[in-house]
Amino acid sequence: MTDRLRCAVLDDFQQAATTLADWAPIADRVEVVTFPDHLTGEDELAARLAAFDIVVTLRERVPFPAGLLDRLPRLRLLVASGMRNSVIDYAAAARAGVTVCGTGSSSTPPVELTWALLLGLARGIVEENTALRERGPWQSTVGTDLHGSRLGLLGLGKIGGRVARIGLAFGMDVVAWSQNLTDERCAEVGVTRAASKEELLAGSDFVSVHLALGERTRGLIGAAELDLMRPGAYLVNTSRAAIVDQEALLGALREGRIAGAGVDVFDSEPLPADHPMRGAPRLLATPHLGYVTRDNYATYYGQAVEDIKAFLDGEPVRVLP
Repeated sequence: MTDRLRCAVLDDFQQAATTLADWAPIADRVEVVTFPDHLTGEDELAARLAAFDIVVTLRERVPFPAGLLDRLPRLRLLVASGMRNSVIDYAAAARAGVTVCGTGSSSTPPVELTWALLLGLARGIVEENTALRERGPWQSTVGTDLHGSRLGLLGLGKIGGRVARIGLAFGMDVVAWSQNLTDERCAEVGVTRAASKEELLAGSDFVSVHLALGERTRGLIGAAELDLMRPGAYLVNTSRAAIVDQEALLGALREGRIAGAGVDVFDSEPLPADHPMRGAPRLLATPHLGYVTRDNYATYYGQAVEDIKAFLDGEPVRVLP
């Protein structure tokens, strides 16, 4: 049908958008085109999206500033996975007559990935697996025990709280800190509130970041903070890259001032081929997999279909911000 609206699905790296959700409810009104590659330049994005009425964007992968929105006069609906997005200019969207909608998102996948990284670091999983496959030495690392170790959590919200409970199940001593953390919230989860960020960093064997990015948390962990950590301690960040100073982290890893880091978020994504993080020692890194699971994708794209249908029916749902 030539009169159907056109919908672009961005950053469908695994080409899962049309397999993990049923687009049939809008098939007679919308033509769906998925793109497995990632574009970074505003000119490239404006050219690609000029012919689309609807755009589905994955998390905060693609910024939609005023400049880009102004160059997309055909755009009527922007659907972003999740109910929080810091890279969409909502005021500009409203001025351009673009409705912005979100979707649900589970906190379970990032909790599980946090523990995948933490366990991978503690037991040298990547090094030992690589050595075994390459017929290298039989055992070359000595693992770190979780039981009896201290887990320090920067942030004790929905994700941090679930990470804490798993740490307790491992028999870890769990402490937490954030600027507004209360004793009542700590008691609810069953952990101890650290008196300060500095105390948490200095006393923890594992530090995991679970804070939202904002003016108060940007650069919260810099060179001075990393210097407080024990030489045998590990840092895990599945939250936002900008919370940890990237140059400071690279320096700490290169100089062996901390035992290692597990990182799922970066200052530039997808990570450029020549980015220094790709060659950093003592680093276990994943390409922002925190939210990438079958169930979560089914929610993202299934609810994107719902958002589009509701918009076309004149009753938008999950409108942002």
